Amino acid sequence: MNKEFQSVFKYFIRLFSFSFITFILLSLIIWFFSGYPGTYANLMITIEAISTAIAAAAAIAGGYAAYMQYIKSASEHYNDTADRLFEELNSPENIEARRRIFQNLKPDPEQGMKRLKKEDREAMKQVLNSLDRVAFITQQGWVPDEMIMPWMHPMIAKSWEKLEPYVLYERKRRNEPYYYEHAGELAGRCRKWRARHLAETTTKWTDDAL
Repeated sequence: MNKEFQSVFKYFIRLFSFSFITFILLSLIIWFFSGYPGTYANLMITIEAISTAIAAAAAIAGGYAAYMQYIKSASEHYNDTADRLFEELNSPENIEARRRIFQNLKPDPEQGMKRLKKEDREAMKQVLNSLDRVAFITQQGWVPDEMIMPWMHPMIAKSWEKLEPYVLYERKRRNEPYYYEHAGELAGRCRKWRARHLAETTTKWTDDAL
Protein backbone atom coordinates (compact mmCIF):
# COMPACT_ATOMS: atom_id res chain seq x y z
CA MET A 1 0.00 0.00 0.00
CA ASN A 2 1.21 3.51 -0.69
CA LYS A 3 1.83 5.92 2.18
CA GLU A 4 -1.29 8.00 1.51
CA PHE A 5 -3.57 4.95 1.68
CA GLN A 6 -1.82 3.63 4.80
CA SER A 7 -2.39 6.96 6.53
CA VAL A 8 -6.10 7.03 5.64
CA PHE A 9 -6.57 3.39 6.61
CA LYS A 10 -4.92 3.86 10.02
CA TYR A 11 -7.02 6.97 10.65
CA PHE A 12 -10.15 4.99 9.74
CA ILE A 13 -9.26 2.19 12.21
CA ARG A 14 -8.47 4.64 15.01
CA LEU A 15 -11.73 6.52 14.46
CA PHE A 16 -13.78 3.33 14.53
CA SER A 17 -12.01 2.05 17.63
CA PHE A 18 -12.48 5.33 19.50
CA SER A 19 -16.16 5.53 18.51
CA PHE A 20 -16.84 1.94 19.55
CA ILE A 21 -15.15 2.27 22.92
CA THR A 22 -16.92 5.57 23.58
CA PHE A 23 -20.28 4.04 22.70
CA ILE A 24 -19.73 1.09 25.02
CA LEU A 25 -18.69 3.32 27.91
CA LEU A 26 -21.66 5.66 27.50
CA SER A 27 -24.04 2.70 27.20
CA LEU A 28 -22.70 1.19 30.44
CA ILE A 29 -23.02 4.51 32.25
CA ILE A 30 -26.62 4.91 31.10
CA TRP A 31 -27.41 1.33 32.09
CA PHE A 32 -25.77 1.75 35.52
CA PHE A 33 -27.81 4.81 36.42
CA SER A 34 -31.04 3.56 34.92
CA GLY A 35 -33.49 1.49 36.90
CA TYR A 36 -35.89 0.77 34.08
CA PRO A 37 -36.79 -2.92 33.53
CA GLY A 38 -35.40 -4.43 30.41
CA THR A 39 -32.71 -1.77 30.06
CA TYR A 40 -29.91 -4.32 30.36
CA ALA A 41 -31.43 -6.60 27.73
CA ASN A 42 -31.93 -3.69 25.34
CA LEU A 43 -28.36 -2.57 26.00
CA MET A 44 -26.96 -5.99 25.13
CA ILE A 45 -29.02 -6.14 21.93
CA THR A 46 -27.79 -2.69 20.91
CA ILE A 47 -24.16 -3.53 21.70
CA GLU A 48 -24.43 -6.77 19.70
CA ALA A 49 -25.90 -4.92 16.70
CA ILE A 50 -23.19 -2.28 16.82
CA SER A 51 -20.49 -4.94 17.16
CA THR A 52 -21.84 -6.76 14.10
CA ALA A 53 -21.87 -3.54 12.09
CA ILE A 54 -18.33 -2.70 13.11
CA ALA A 55 -17.14 -6.23 12.29
CA ALA A 56 -18.73 -5.93 8.85
CA ALA A 57 -17.09 -2.53 8.32
CA ALA A 58 -13.74 -3.96 9.40
CA ALA A 59 -14.13 -6.84 6.95
CA ILE A 60 -14.92 -4.43 4.14
CA ALA A 61 -11.97 -2.23 5.07
CA GLY A 62 -9.70 -5.30 5.17
CA GLY A 63 -10.93 -6.43 1.78
CA TYR A 64 -10.34 -2.99 0.34
CA ALA A 65 -6.84 -2.93 1.80
CA ALA A 66 -6.10 -6.35 0.27
CA TYR A 67 -7.42 -5.14 -3.10
CA MET A 68 -5.23 -2.04 -2.98
CA GLN A 69 -2.23 -4.23 -2.12
CA TYR A 70 -3.01 -6.42 -5.12
CA ILE A 71 -3.24 -3.38 -7.40
CA LYS A 72 0.10 -2.12 -6.11
CA SER A 73 1.76 -5.52 -6.58
CA ALA A 74 0.39 -5.82 -10.11
CA SER A 75 1.59 -2.33 -10.95
CA GLU A 76 5.09 -3.11 -9.63
CA HIS A 77 5.13 -6.34 -11.64
CA TYR A 78 4.13 -4.50 -14.83
CA ASN A 79 6.78 -1.85 -14.24
CA ASP A 80 9.48 -4.46 -13.62
CA THR A 81 8.46 -6.31 -16.80
CA ALA A 82 8.44 -3.11 -18.83
CA ASP A 83 11.96 -2.32 -17.57
CA ARG A 84 13.17 -5.77 -18.63
CA LEU A 85 11.63 -5.31 -22.07
CA PHE A 86 13.21 -1.90 -22.47
CA GLU A 87 16.63 -3.23 -21.51
CA GLU A 88 16.22 -6.18 -23.87
CA LEU A 89 15.17 -4.20 -26.93
CA ASN A 90 17.46 -1.24 -26.35
CA SER A 91 20.68 -3.00 -25.51
CA PRO A 92 23.52 -1.75 -27.73
CA GLU A 93 23.98 -5.16 -29.37
CA ASN A 94 20.28 -5.45 -30.25
CA ILE A 95 20.14 -1.91 -31.61
CA GLU A 96 23.15 -2.64 -33.83
CA ALA A 97 21.70 -5.99 -34.95
CA ARG A 98 18.40 -4.37 -35.95
CA ARG A 99 20.22 -1.64 -37.85
CA ARG A 100 22.16 -4.28 -39.76
CA ILE A 101 19.11 -6.26 -40.85
CA PHE A 102 17.22 -3.08 -41.74
CA GLN A 103 20.02 -2.09 -44.09
CA ASN A 104 21.16 -5.45 -45.51
CA LEU A 105 18.25 -7.90 -45.79
CA LYS A 106 16.79 -8.18 -49.27
CA PRO A 107 13.07 -8.90 -49.86
CA ASP A 108 13.68 -12.29 -51.53
CA PRO A 109 14.97 -14.71 -48.85
CA GLU A 110 16.09 -17.40 -51.31
CA GLN A 111 18.44 -14.97 -53.05
CA GLY A 112 19.18 -12.99 -49.92
CA MET A 113 20.41 -16.01 -47.97
CA LYS A 114 23.09 -16.64 -50.59
CA ARG A 115 24.48 -13.13 -50.25
CA LEU A 116 24.38 -12.79 -46.46
CA LYS A 117 27.64 -12.29 -44.66
CA LYS A 118 28.41 -14.04 -41.40
CA GLU A 119 27.74 -10.79 -39.53
CA ASP A 120 24.32 -10.48 -41.19
CA ARG A 121 23.34 -14.00 -40.17
CA GLU A 122 24.45 -13.36 -36.63
CA ALA A 123 22.43 -10.13 -36.58
CA MET A 124 19.34 -12.02 -37.79
CA LYS A 125 19.69 -14.59 -35.00
CA GLN A 126 20.30 -11.82 -32.47
CA VAL A 127 17.09 -10.00 -33.39
CA LEU A 128 15.01 -13.17 -33.66
CA ASN A 129 16.20 -14.40 -30.28
CA SER A 130 15.44 -11.00 -28.82
CA LEU A 131 11.88 -11.10 -30.22
CA ASP A 132 11.45 -14.62 -28.87
CA ARG A 133 12.52 -13.44 -25.43
CA VAL A 134 10.13 -10.48 -25.54
CA ALA A 135 7.35 -12.85 -26.64
CA PHE A 136 8.08 -15.10 -23.65
CA ILE A 137 8.11 -12.21 -21.16
CA THR A 138 4.78 -10.85 -22.44
CA GLN A 139 2.94 -14.12 -23.01
CA GLN A 140 -0.44 -15.00 -21.49
CA GLY A 141 -1.22 -11.45 -20.43
CA TRP A 142 1.70 -11.17 -17.99
CA VAL A 143 1.77 -7.50 -18.94
CA PRO A 144 -0.98 -5.70 -20.91
CA ASP A 145 -0.16 -4.89 -24.55
CA GLU A 146 -1.73 -1.48 -24.02
CA MET A 147 1.07 -0.68 -21.59
CA ILE A 148 4.06 -1.79 -23.67
CA MET A 149 3.06 -1.59 -27.34
CA PRO A 150 2.99 2.25 -27.51
CA TRP A 151 6.79 2.37 -27.23
CA MET A 152 7.67 -1.15 -28.36
CA HIS A 153 5.71 -1.52 -31.60
CA PRO A 154 8.11 0.26 -34.03
CA MET A 155 10.99 -2.07 -33.17
CA ILE A 156 8.84 -5.20 -33.43
CA ALA A 157 6.98 -4.22 -36.60
CA LYS A 158 10.06 -3.11 -38.55
CA SER A 159 12.13 -6.09 -37.45
CA TRP A 160 9.45 -8.60 -38.38
CA GLU A 161 8.76 -6.92 -41.72
CA LYS A 162 12.36 -7.64 -42.66
CA LEU A 163 12.63 -11.04 -40.99
CA GLU A 164 9.26 -12.67 -41.70
CA PRO A 165 10.08 -13.74 -45.31
CA TYR A 166 13.28 -15.38 -44.06
CA VAL A 167 11.53 -17.11 -41.16
CA LEU A 168 8.81 -18.48 -43.47
CA TYR A 169 11.48 -19.60 -45.92
CA GLU A 170 13.39 -21.40 -43.18
CA ARG A 171 10.25 -23.04 -41.81
CA LYS A 172 9.54 -24.53 -45.20
CA ARG A 173 13.16 -25.44 -45.93
CA ARG A 174 13.67 -27.09 -42.53
CA ASN A 175 10.14 -28.50 -42.32
CA GLU A 176 9.83 -26.83 -38.91
CA PRO A 177 6.52 -24.90 -38.72
CA TYR A 178 7.34 -23.90 -35.14
CA TYR A 179 10.59 -22.12 -36.14
CA TYR A 180 10.46 -18.83 -34.19
CA GLU A 181 6.73 -19.32 -33.72
CA HIS A 182 6.57 -17.15 -30.61
CA ALA A 183 8.29 -14.26 -32.35
CA GLY A 184 5.66 -14.51 -35.08
CA GLU A 185 2.85 -14.46 -32.52
CA LEU A 186 4.35 -11.35 -30.94
CA ALA A 187 4.46 -9.70 -34.34
CA GLY A 188 0.80 -10.62 -34.87
CA ARG A 189 -0.20 -8.95 -31.60
CA CYS A 190 1.84 -5.94 -32.63
CA ARG A 191 0.02 -5.70 -35.97
CA LYS A 192 -3.38 -5.85 -34.26
CA TRP A 193 -2.37 -3.10 -31.84
CA ARG A 194 -1.11 -0.89 -34.68
CA ALA A 195 -4.30 -1.45 -36.67
CA ARG A 196 -6.37 -0.25 -33.68
CA HIS A 197 -4.26 2.76 -32.74
CA LEU A 198 -2.41 4.05 -35.80
CA ALA A 199 -3.84 5.84 -38.80
CA GLU A 200 -0.90 4.72 -40.95
CA THR A 201 0.82 1.36 -40.44
CA THR A 202 3.05 1.26 -43.51
CA THR A 203 6.74 1.38 -42.67
CA LYS A 204 8.71 4.23 -44.17
CA TRP A 205 12.30 3.14 -44.64
CA THR A 206 14.99 5.81 -44.55
CA ASP A 207 18.55 5.26 -45.67
CA ASP A 208 21.27 5.88 -43.09
CA ALA A 209 18.71 6.53 -40.31
CA LEU A 210 19.86 6.70 -36.69
